[in-house]
Amino acid sequence: MAGELADVEGVLLDMDGVLTVSWRPIPGAADAVSWLRTNEIPFRLITNTTMLSRTRLAAILREGGFDVDREEVLSAAAATGAHLRERHPGARCYVLGETDDILEDLQGVTIAQDGSADVVVVAGADDRFTFANLNHALNLLVGGAALVAMQRNLTWLTDEGLKFDAGPYVDALERAAGVRAVVVGKPEPAFFRQGVETLGVPIERVAMVGDDLAYDVMAAQSLGMAGILVRSGKFRPGVDDREGGAPDHVIGSVAELPALLRS
Repeated sequence: MAGELADVEGVLLDMDGVLTVSWRPIPGAADAVSWLRTNEIPFRLITNTTMLSRTRLAAILREGGFDVDREEVLSAAAATGAHLRERHPGARCYVLGETDDILEDLQGVTIAQDGSADVVVVAGADDRFTFANLNHALNLLVGGAALVAMQRNLTWLTDEGLKFDAGPYVDALERAAGVRAVVVGKPEPAFFRQGVETLGVPIERVAMVGDDLAYDVMAAQSLGMAGILVRSGKFRPGVDDREGGAPDHVIGSVAELPALLRS
């Protein structure tokens, strides 16, 4: 049954805010990942990060002392590339957000820098979310383009504090254009299921570890997984009370995960 850690045979880990903040390792996080490896507990890193390719993400983590490889990283950007190739083959895609570092994950997708497009793709919020670019995306949608969002997180945490992520912009585009976005990353069930399938264990024997109660923990719980909330990253006491749900377990950081699973 969900929540029973004695039955856990696989783990999904959020990356930003759980393993790192601004790409700096959270103390003890690398040791926790090594413990999973040593104890033959399969894991995947499932992240809404859209700034870097899976190859680059894995390389940065290895530089930080994490024993991970590219195939153990599931990113919203890579999943969006697969979605576009399958559902919109040959379409011209206008991307809101930086794409230079994720072109590897968008191979086979035609990127439209300006002009007409068949699909508006919203990546993570960055300096390319300008008034002009947002207006261009809006008019493409009004003209009939489909809307695909790599993710719709409200915020993300950096060394400078919380920053807006793509979610508020996706909401605005939906409301202004009268359309609904297809969201690829968390909290979409298909994204979690993709991660579980690569673990090769039943979904009810998987634990999800995240710093976002709604998009990481509750979304995973709704599919039958155990949900573990960490008090790191963008976790803020009291804020998550508004979500109307509760994690199965709460720990200070992912460094405490081995002790929790052993107990």
